[in-house]
Amino acid sequence: MPALAPDAAVEDRVGTRNRVARLILANGPSTAADLAARLALTPAGVRRHLDVLLAEGLVEAREQRVYGQRGRGRPAKVFALTGAGRAVFHHTYDDMAIDALRFIAESGGEKAIDAFAHRRFAGLAERYRLLLAGAAAAERPRLLAEALTADGYAASTRATAAEQAPGKHPVEGAQVCQHHCPVQHVAEEFPQLCEAETQVFAELLGTHVQRLATIAHGDGVCTTFIPAAPAAAGQPEHPAPARASSPRVSRHEQSEGASA
Repeated sequence: MPALAPDAAVEDRVGTRNRVARLILANGPSTAADLAARLALTPAGVRRHLDVLLAEGLVEAREQRVYGQRGRGRPAKVFALTGAGRAVFHHTYDDMAIDALRFIAESGGEKAIDAFAHRRFAGLAERYRLLLAGAAAAERPRLLAEALTADGYAASTRATAAEQAPGKHPVEGAQVCQHHCPVQHVAEEFPQLCEAETQVFAELLGTHVQRLATIAHGDGVCTTFIPAAPAAAGQPEHPAPARASSPRVSRHEQSEGASA
């Protein structure tokens, strides 16, 4: 195979670098080894692209969160998109949306913002309700993630357990991880959008959900914990939705997510 011409070689490197960034966007914080396997490249080759993305401020390195018993040695580094990195993929009219919501807040107060946020998700909730209708409770998180992905949220699911108070067993369940937020910058100023979305999830899934992290708060992934269906314990499969809570966690404490 002939060597690439200088311009073609540069274009090829930039194209691969974009693929690296898009993989991180789609799958959440990832190790160099994971990225290399997905791209059929060597880890050393991927690290060179990551070094450039780090220098440009488009990605940042973090310690990988370890679930369960931690082995010897330091956790592997994972690479996550920064706000600037996500902005490359944003094609929304953020400034106009923020100005419009500020006007709504000035004219109608916080209740008007709440009403707008719930109305925004009303149509989405109706579409998703049709997709989830008749599905078993255990299948709903996956179906919800697929629907979110189709709407540009790059969502995935993973089985996990939520830590409870000391002395209590962790609650089994699933996490829905949204690796992209089309309205991130708007939600940074108006968290009512995140709160309305969380409430819609609770209504669609027929159970309470717990928002563990949000991109709008500076976390790498929007992570929602969904407890396992109570039907497994002999309880009704469709309990009344409980209040959706949204605790704040640090960047290092957030769920890193996993590809579906």
